[in-house]
Amino acid sequence: MWPIIFILILLIPILAIILDSQVGRALAARLERRSLGEPSDLMAERIAYLEGEVDRLGSELARLEEQGQFLQNLLTERAGTGRRAALPEGDDEG
Repeated sequence: MWPIIFILILLIPILAIILDSQVGRALAARLERRSLGEPSDLMAERIAYLEGEVDRLGSELARLEEQGQFLQNLLTERAGTGRRAALPEGDDEG
């Protein structure tokens, strides 16, 4: 019984080292590619849909950035004119 436990205790770190190495990652990538196989029509449709959504969200983000910049400029201008109006007018005599 002790030899089996001893072997298991030694195999766990060895297995962790092998799986975390480049060889283990290459094997995992190869198994993953093999399991994916050829993309089905459903997968191609989903990818096309996601690409369209990425494009749509990118344009929406650009629009929001433009609106934010416009509002920032508007607030900056308003704050500048508000400060000038709030200053007391001095006598120009002098």
